[in-house]
Amino acid sequence: MRTLVLATALTTCMALGTTVLTPNTASAAMAEDQEKVVYHVNDSSVARVAMRNIENHLGAAPDAKIVVVTHGKGIDFLLNEATDDKGAYQAQVAGLKNRGVEFRVCRNTLKGRKLNDNAVIFEASVVPSGVAELGKLQSREGYVYIKP
Repeated sequence: MRTLVLATALTTCMALGTTVLTPNTASAAMAEDQEKVVYHVNDSSVARVAMRNIENHLGAAPDAKIVVVTHGKGIDFLLNEATDDKGAYQAQVAGLKNRGVEFRVCRNTLKGRKLNDNAVIFEASVVPSGVAELGKLQSREGYVYIKP
């Protein structure tokens, strides 16, 4: 009886042109609906503002997938022992990383400054090119762009 009811429901939905979500298609649809945002930082003078924006963003949308991509002068706050007048950046970065935020640093910038990957704090990862990473995230992975 249960199989007949399910088959009848599926036939009716198909006849009406209604999409039927199985558990697999439902999770895929949810993944597609996840808010994905890339924050672009190319000047560390806005790093604190960017991180406050991200904290506020996560407060409003806790499930958002957020990636911070840095290059040029924007990598400075993600270097070992980086500080400003408010102190070290690393604690705030670590707090955001614990909330799922990813921080990515441009290797081209590091090379240009004669730095290796070890110059970058543990919480961040190094990508070959910051600008290429921005393009990939937007064009291939569906991220929206925010420039603080």
